[in-house]
Amino acid sequence: MFKGTTILAIKHKGEVSISGDGQISMGNTIMKNNTKKIRKLYDDKVLTGFAGASADAMTLFEKFEKKIDELHGNLPKAVISLAKEWRTDKILRKLEAILIVADKKHIFIVSGTGAVSYTHLTL
Repeated sequence: MFKGTTILAIKHKGEVSISGDGQISMGNTIMKNNTKKIRKLYDDKVLTGFAGASADAMTLFEKFEKKIDELHGNLPKAVISLAKEWRTDKILRKLEAILIVADKKHIFIVSGTGAVSYTHLTL
């Protein structure tokens, strides 16, 4: 499912950056090599990136954007809310993607199993 996908997040000196390979593939065939897998949300204060099925990730981006707006930029609460919905919703549960979301304080990885990985490193 995630073969060939690369998403990287780094936090350094109060700044955060996410980068992706931009590649969409089917099996061993690269279909597109310049896809934008990174988006800025909530007045450019939150960065998101994805690995996995592109169409599924777009659905998750939209869901997450609504959550971050509803929760006024509270990234931890938005991530937990998305993970709960993703895990319990019969349709969302079948989506094959992973999101990485970050702001200047947090970096989270969210998967459809309901798993949330968190890092809070200061370099």
